[in-house]
Amino acid sequence: MTIEKIAAQPVVIIGAGRSGTNMLRDVLTRLQGVDTWPCDEINYIWRHGNRYYDTDEFSSEQATQSVSSFIRARFSSIVRKQGLLSFPEGERFIIEKTCANSLRVPFVDSVLPEAKYIFLVRDGRDVISSARKRWQAPLNIPYLLSKAKYVPKSDLFYYASRYLLNRLSKTANTDKALAVWGPKFEGMKAMSGQESLEYVCASQWVRCVESSQLAFDTMDESKVISIRYEEFVAKPVAVLESIARFVGLPHGEDDLTLACKDVQTGSVGKGQADPLDQRLLDLMAPTLKRYGYCENTSE
Repeated sequence: MTIEKIAAQPVVIIGAGRSGTNMLRDVLTRLQGVDTWPCDEINYIWRHGNRYYDTDEFSSEQATQSVSSFIRARFSSIVRKQGLLSFPEGERFIIEKTCANSLRVPFVDSVLPEAKYIFLVRDGRDVISSARKRWQAPLNIPYLLSKAKYVPKSDLFYYASRYLLNRLSKTANTDKALAVWGPKFEGMKAMSGQESLEYVCASQWVRCVESSQLAFDTMDESKVISIRYEEFVAKPVAVLESIARFVGLPHGEDDLTLACKDVQTGSVGKGQADPLDQRLLDLMAPTLKRYGYCENTSE
């Protein structure tokens, strides 16, 4: 099918929730010629045309012509609105970071075949600690309104009603957690009613990371760069330079250094102060080992 050209290079950050994807996006958008949506995520845009689908695990077949055209038009619109057209062609980059995309990389690639991907992985034990707080977080109205502006009008009532039900369920749960938060995988809703919140968080991390890796294993290696959160925060300028080279972004050392000025290592290992239940470690162990997080996991 004929697709509308996007006047900037799409760069899609793929990572499970609470893996540092926000931080990486913010660092990248401090560089000249790089911008993003003025909100946290655009999952409502990605789900347009598939809003009734129970999970975020979309297949490439769900990227129909009408769905792809709608999403690509939103990319083109934000490129214009954010002023990227003032930069020379080939020096414009639009960054997209929606954590649910970690469950549907083939779908995303069907919509954006020209995209380049940054696959960001963080130690799942730290992710669980951070994700639990998000499941139990209080209502943040400014954050909600910033995302609501990018809900397609035809989908607004549907998502407003779903959001209200999700919030109401939080008041009834013994652990005061939302019924659903973050990327929705097959079986997550049932699991959240039967398992501990920590187990759901661990399962979510495993599913997101493994699903992404499976997709990237079949993709041309020139389209994806993989980095670990811990390496990025330890040597942010060096890792950012490798990312800039990968996507073809002109860069100078001073610009990279300034972009990384707020990157800190303080959250590394933060979730490991209290040991996790062995059942959780057994669930996570294969994925932890795959990425070199071997300590304190069962052999």
